[in-house]
Parts: sequence; C-alpha cells; structure tokens
Amino acid sequence: MTQLITTELVELDQNLGSSPEEVIRHLAGRVADTGRATEAQGLFADAFARESKTATGVPGGIAIPHCRSTAVTEPTLAMARLSQPVDFGAKDGPADIIFFIAAPEGADQDHLKLLSKLARSLIKKDFTASLRAATSPEEIVELVDAALADKPAAHAPAEAAAAAATGAAAGAAAGPAEGAAEGAAKAKGPKRLVAVTACPTGIAHTYMAADSLVAAAKEAGVDLQVETQGSSGAKALDPAVIAAADAVIFAVDVDVRGKERFAGKPVINAPVKRGIDEPGKMVAEAIAAADNPHAHRVPHFGAEEQAELAAEEKSEHLGTKLKKALLTGVSYMIPFVAGGGLLIALGFLLGGYNITAFADKILADNNLLNLPTVYPELAWGPLGAYLGAVFFKIGALSLGFLVPALAGYIAYAIADRPGIAPGFVSGAVAVFMGAGFLGGIVGGLIAGYVAHAIGRLNVARWLRGLMPVVIIPLVASIAASGLLFVFLGRYVAAVTVGLNNWLSSLTGASAIALGIILGLMMCFDLGGPVNKVAYSFAVAGLGAASLTNQAPYQIMAAVMAAGMVPPLAMALAATVLNRRLFSLAEIENGKAAWLLGASFISEGAIPFAAADPFRVIPASMLGGAVTGAISMAAGVGSKAPHGGIFVFFAIDNFLMFVVAIAAGTVVSAFAVIGLKRWAVKKPVDTVETVPVAA
Repeated sequence: MTQLITTELVELDQNLGSSPEEVIRHLAGRVADTGRATEAQGLFADAFARESKTATGVPGGIAIPHCRSTAVTEPTLAMARLSQPVDFGAKDGPADIIFFIAAPEGADQDHLKLLSKLARSLIKKDFTASLRAATSPEEIVELVDAALADKPAAHAPAEAAAAAATGAAAGAAAGPAEGAAEGAAKAKGPKRLVAVTACPTGIAHTYMAADSLVAAAKEAGVDLQVETQGSSGAKALDPAVIAAADAVIFAVDVDVRGKERFAGKPVINAPVKRGIDEPGKMVAEAIAAADNPHAHRVPHFGAEEQAELAAEEKSEHLGTKLKKALLTGVSYMIPFVAGGGLLIALGFLLGGYNITAFADKILADNNLLNLPTVYPELAWGPLGAYLGAVFFKIGALSLGFLVPALAGYIAYAIADRPGIAPGFVSGAVAVFMGAGFLGGIVGGLIAGYVAHAIGRLNVARWLRGLMPVVIIPLVASIAASGLLFVFLGRYVAAVTVGLNNWLSSLTGASAIALGIILGLMMCFDLGGPVNKVAYSFAVAGLGAASLTNQAPYQIMAAVMAAGMVPPLAMALAATVLNRRLFSLAEIENGKAAWLLGASFISEGAIPFAAADPFRVIPASMLGGAVTGAISMAAGVGSKAPHGGIFVFFAIDNFLMFVVAIAAGTVVSAFAVIGLKRWAVKKPVDTVETVPVAA
C-alpha cells in the first residue's frame, strides 16, 4: 500500500490565501505536482464542489476539505498549517490546520479505512496539539503515520498541551446550555440510543460525527451505538440493539440506508456536521425525545416493516442471506397487497361478487354523472355498482404489482438499488409466463445475484458512472428475464399450477391439517421468523386467488385468525378469568392486548411469553391450532392480508371467523391458567435433607 502522506505534501506556517477556495486550489495543485493527480483543476473542482455542499470546518481550528475525484491516481493526504487562519465554516472560528483528503473515484477499502481513521483522529485534542507543536514536515508525517497505525500520539510540549486544555475549557464555557442539557440528561438516568452517520463522500465527516456522538454520550452516562454508512463499508446495527433503543439520532447529509429498521423510534435529524459541532446537544435532544410522547418519530414504511428484524441470526451464511432477501421482498410487497386486497373487498361489498365481470365495461362506458343501468344483482344500486367497479379495478391493478414488487425488492435486498429494475422486470416476466410468486422469487434471486456480481467488477474509470444506471440493469435484466423466458419459466409455471390445483383440492381432513400447521407456526414465536414464514406464504398466495380458486383466501383467513389468538387469550386470562396468576404489569398489558389481538398484532402476547415462555407459548400454539383447523374446515376466507376484526367486510363467512377465534382464545386462556396452576416447578427448599449417619 502506498504512503498516504509524504513530506512534499506538507506545508507549515504558510499563508495560502484568505478563503477556502484559495486554500483548496493551492493544495490541489500540490497534490498534482507530486504526481498523485492527473490535473489540478479537475481535483480542485471536485473538492470545492464538495465544500460548497457542506462546510468542512470542525471544532478546534481544523478543516478537512475532501473529495473523490477521477483526477486522483492514488489516495493522498496534503496538510497545511496556516500562518493566517481561514474560515471554513466551523462554529468556533477559522481553521489553521488543514487536511486535504483526495481519494480516487474507485478507492479500495483499505485506503478508505485509513483516510477515515485519520479523520477520526482529528477530534482528539492531544493529536491536534502535537500537529501544532511539530517543527518539521517529517514530524507531521510521523504523527500522521502513527495515528493511522493506532500508535499513541507523540507527547505535545507542555505549552501546546496547556493551550489545548485552555481551548477545551473555553469551548465548555462557550456552551453552557449544552453542558446544562447534558447534566439534565445524566439526572434522568441511563438511556439507550442508536445513531446513523453519513455524508455525501463518506470519508471524513461520517466517522468524526460517530466518534463525537459516542464521546458525548459517554460523558452524559448514555449507551450509544453508531452505524457509520461511509465509503469504507458499513456494519449494520444489530436488530436487537435497535429494538431496545429509546431514540435514534440521524446525523446525515444523505438518505439513511435501511431507514425502515428504525420505524416508530423517536428521532433527532440533523446534518452530519452538527454531529461534530454539537454532539452533546444532539444526545440531550435524543434523551428528551425518548421521554416525549409527541416527539417526531421515524415513519413506518409498511405493515410488515419489521420482517427483516425478525431474522436475528448474526451469521451471514447463504441460508441467512436468502431468508433476509425473501423477507425483504415480502415486506415491500405488503403495501401493494394490503391496499389492493382491501380495495377489492370494498369493490365486492358495493358492487357484488360478480363485479369482476362488469367492472371494465362500467368504467369504459359510465361515470358519476352517467351511472350504469346494467350491473350485478347484489350491487348497492347504480352508484354502488360504479364505485364498486372503481374500487375493484384499483385493487386489481395494485395486486398486479404483487409479483414484480416481490421480485424487485428481493433483488434490492441482495444488490441494493441497481437490483431493483432487473428484479421488477423479472417479476413481470414471471406474471406473463404464469409462474406466479414462485417465478417472482426465482427471478428476483437471479436478478439480485447477477446485479451484485456485476457491481463487484473492477471496471475502467470511465465506465463506472454507467454501471449502476445502464450496465447493471441491462445485463441483470437480460440474465434473469432471459433465463425465465428460455429455460426456467415454463417449469416454475408448471409447479405453480400444480400448487394452486393442490390448494384448491384441499377439503376435509387435509384442509384441517393445513390449518393446524399454519396455526402452530403463527403462535410459535409471536411475530418471529416462523410466524413470518407462515404469514409470507399466505400473503404471497393471494395473487393466485380468484372466484373459482378460494384456497388462498382461506389460507389467509386461517393465518390471520390464528395470529390473533395469543394476545386475545392472554388478555382473557389476565383480565377476566384469573387475575391472581398474573403480575400487575401483565394485567395492564392484558388490557392493551385486547385491542392488539383484535387488530391481528401477535406481538401483543410477547410480554407474557417473555415472562413465562414455557407455559404461554405451548398454550398459544394449542389455541392457534384449534383456530386454524376450524377456520379451514368452515371455509372462511379473507381478501385482506391484515386488520383482524376491523376488516370484517373483506372476510367471507365472518360468523365462523369469529367462532374460530373465540374457540382458540378460550382454549389458550384455560390452557395457560392450567399450566400456571399445576405445571409448577417444585421449589428447591422443599427437598428434604437426609441426615448422614455418624
């Protein structure tokens, strides 16, 4: 690996101008003069464009102008210590130490990590004090190399260290409000925070903001874990850490990747530079937001946005990656299914179940001022028929995106944004060939892995800009969709037809057995991976449902009904049947579980399962199996994938739907009470001690 900084790239105690533009232009010329850039003007233009987006001055009299440029031939650091400080936009005044970071457009990860490590070192007062005390370029190079190698910084002379301490004290005095806020935060007790930092270049500010926030949180007595989304790679926060966090900080100048992981958390949003300038204030604001029910929160992105978080395995073997990709596809597919399914149900409600045969003609020939005269017998009159046709058609078109969205976001989970287009195209091809959601899964996986493989190729610099917008979508679309057309599509379609025929033929004992299996899966881990597999199976099958094929609707109803049982059963047991067996906290949770269960939110039973898993989970599974069996046996169907009792108009045979839920709820409630009464471990202190003969 080449040396990032040399003595030729260091200038000490020089006047390089009175503006950031002059300083950056001079340092870009120095980089070009040492042969590390092909042209000074192109490098200056890229660096100054980055500076124009966000000022690069940071507290402590430091500035870090930086960029990635096609003019740079090797990663480079140029350093200047100015005799005349220049204002780079820092809140505490002009900068006298300038580090110019120039990275090639396709810099390798090792170099980017070193550049990021240097940026993080610049927030350390002993390091910057040593830079100010250095007397030669050779000493500067030695200090930087030591910082990159994680060696202790050279001791600054006493006067430099004293100056650094004085500056720190002045900074503290200048921000009494920040100190007071941090003190208040400490008084409120420990909180758990998470943060994401990211800047457009992803080299300097991303990592400096992360370290500044962590240091501020430590001073405030707060646990803070940061995900840096920078150029040297990002290690995603553990889903369990995110779930346990009280609030989230986004110190970013670009979109947060995977923002849906933080859905529902109180959030503090700010530019990445504020994470460097005012980390203490951001931490204090996040703590305050955690205790404020009216605080701004990360928006939810869909009914199943937590699907990815359900997979908590840390290993990244192929099976785990495939599971995450499939759950991501299902997660992004849900809005199409939920909206489409409910709209179709409304269409049937207003226009009658035969609206499918009339919808196209009604929409072509009629409007609100010219209502139809020919419409289904069960429609709510001419107006009901027209509105029913409108709702049905919108819903049908929405459901038409089911398979393309599934395939597109499976590919997205594997290859990020370059995978979306080829994934959607392969999904559309799967629909055209009758391969259904199985074809969408196959096409999405192929598109994702092809796009991912192409994106890892080391291509010529002039071609890199075309890769994500032209080359990857073109080649991955040809590969995935071409394979479906030429080889795989007909076989997957045959499997899909066979599966649909099998589901349609399920009657009697076989249908009941399927209901029992689905009920057990839904109640096994209460929103975890097994629960999501059963739910995903039901949702994905809705695209194949029709008036002549009701099996997917019946599976959806069994899954939804069984998923409602655990919270309802715990609510019944804790608030009605036997309150003495439950703690005060569980009784309060039971009151909320009534609404959660009625809404089909299985997670409402998690507080009970966490406190007593070996009694709550078996009891829940028993009731879920009963509900699934009754629902399938009675032929209950649901055109809505979510909503519980509140989508009654989308459920066929609603009375038996309620009966199935009630039966499972009662069974689970009495089962958990019985287990709590009689399945009790014998206390250790009741064991008799046998005296030992002398």
